[in-house]
Amino acid sequence: MNSAHGAATVAAAQAGDERAQGELIAEYLPLVYNIVGRALSGHADVDDVVQETMLRVVDGLGGLRDATCFRSWLVAIAMNEVRRRQRAHSSEALCDGLHEAREVADPGADFVGLTIVRLGLSGQRREVTEATRWLDRDDRELLALWWLEAAGELTRADVAVALGQSQQHVTVRVQRMKTQLEVARVVVRALSALPPCEELESLTAAWDGAPGSLWRKRIARHARDCVACGGHRNGLVPAEGLLAGLAFVPVPEHLGGLLPTAFGPAGSGAASAAPAPAPAPAP
Repeated sequence: MNSAHGAATVAAAQAGDERAQGELIAEYLPLVYNIVGRALSGHADVDDVVQETMLRVVDGLGGLRDATCFRSWLVAIAMNEVRRRQRAHSSEALCDGLHEAREVADPGADFVGLTIVRLGLSGQRREVTEATRWLDRDDRELLALWWLEAAGELTRADVAVALGQSQQHVTVRVQRMKTQLEVARVVVRALSALPPCEELESLTAAWDGAPGSLWRKRIARHARDCVACGGHRNGLVPAEGLLAGLAFVPVPEHLGGLLPTAFGPAGSGAASAAPAPAPAPAP
């Protein structure tokens, strides 16, 4: 959205223009869907979080002081909704007597798989996408934003506002996340190598196939010390180069169809019934 035109649309939406509100929903739904999908790593609640984000955005438009800051404000609300949903699941898990939240993956919403299939990824672009499964939760949340920064859809300032941190702090976090992502890319290569490494097969005999930090560390350690797997780090193209210009994962038809109903016939009818927006940094 052109910044001048975008600010005018936001201002009109703030004044109650239902058509402008509908335009904002249609324009920014793909951005929100891609952020939430990656941050929640294909959790079954992705669609609910996307819808709740858009409801809160429309309901909270009156509190946005600067229309030119709409995008970073919206992204901050999306990340607040992601964290709220994760806290809810963590609380439920504790009530069940578990030490960690159980993330229920929906095979139909696996965002890594959707990204690969819908964007037709291959080679190192596919590898880096598969590697995101191996990141810890905090790194996945950061990746959801940094991925879109690398693709040219967000700025570092947008990312900083969304995380409620300084750009300098975000830069440090991004560097650490990229280091973990590179390790994960080596893990992906080691596991998919043909012929397979016999030592690695022996090491992973008890592995259940679910990516996690413990097995990431074990497999990465093996790859570092193994003669057969030692070359998997060679030739890795920087991740930001692979993501530059990459398109959005298309919004599923069922989600795009639900939103107009949720917002009423003109895109805003139910917004007033939504809870107050989660606190977001005021631009």
